[in-house]
Amino acid sequence: MPRPYGDRVTRALTREDVLGFRVRAQQLDRATGTPADTAVLDLGVQDTGADAARWALAVRGVDVAALPEEALATVWTLRGAPHVYRRADLPGIAAATAPFSDADAAKRIYDAAKPLKAAGIPVPVALDTVAEALRSIVTAPTVKGEMSRQLTARMDQPYLRDCRPCDAVHVYEMPFRLAALRAGLELQPDTSPPVLRPIPGFTVADDVPERLDVVRAYLRLFGPATPRHVAGYLDAPVADVTARWPDDAVEVSVAGERRWLLAADLERATSGPAAAIRLLGPFDPYLQLRDRPLLVADRAHAADLWRTLGRPGAVLVDGEVAGTWRPRKTGRRLDLQVQPWRELPVATRTAIGEQAERLAACRATTLGAVTIGD
Repeated sequence: MPRPYGDRVTRALTREDVLGFRVRAQQLDRATGTPADTAVLDLGVQDTGADAARWALAVRGVDVAALPEEALATVWTLRGAPHVYRRADLPGIAAATAPFSDADAAKRIYDAAKPLKAAGIPVPVALDTVAEALRSIVTAPTVKGEMSRQLTARMDQPYLRDCRPCDAVHVYEMPFRLAALRAGLELQPDTSPPVLRPIPGFTVADDVPERLDVVRAYLRLFGPATPRHVAGYLDAPVADVTARWPDDAVEVSVAGERRWLLAADLERATSGPAAAIRLLGPFDPYLQLRDRPLLVADRAHAADLWRTLGRPGAVLVDGEVAGTWRPRKTGRRLDLQVQPWRELPVATRTAIGEQAERLAACRATTLGAVTIGD
């Protein structure tokens, strides 16, 4: 664990302090905003599921219907997942989300690292090799399957695997996902299967802007945290995160555990709960934290909320997850089934209905029934 830098600052924060800080830091309590002032876009908004990133921005006050398509871009970055960023930030994002070291690169590509190591190919070199091939293949919008087919034909054996489900040999998934942005490729919105296309005028930045530094951004949005929390979010080794721990991180105590927070955020972290009722998507940034028991202590509830497949959304009430929601779309009608974890006051139920109306509008559907309870 890192030691604090400068004067040691130890302050005890309550769970309510931490959740309130995160709600405010992630701007879930605001009514209006723009991509330029939306903090979660510094770290990226995962776009997994129907209108996932659009809804995550909408619940933070962004008028997504008025956004020009060129304002944002979707790229594969952290954990190999599609994330939405401000288009202007892409050069810095490419630098910020690159692996910190050889060990980090190997960890992020999982089982694809083993054959590369056996062949004596450093993983960063392998990622550059894949990026160069992708750059030559994707010169116009290209469906992922066709890209993979052409990439497989160009790569040597250490880059390939026998895929039993496909009954075929093709490239490992994670290397080309993590190489795509360094190759200057983005995902075309609203395409399934995914379509990749070149990013006009793209180059990787030489330096990482402080605002986009992924360790600082995690602390700013999910603090107080430990290096292990940040490493889990990035899929990086704890040692690499510790080596990049900010000099201005100060130590605090949360339920007796040593954690760290950026010094500039210390006073704002003691403001208690934040008032906000929101329907969060299954992969909303607020739910991407790596200290899940702090948010949801009940194991059965946590297992349902963060299930691997068929993950529900979360009903957020003043920083607390008060239940889950699942949509059902029939034609242009959207019904919602809300499963509360506790008794909800009438005012909260009314607010949930209002949020459901916003969700239906975001998905260009008509709201049908909102059922709260069994």
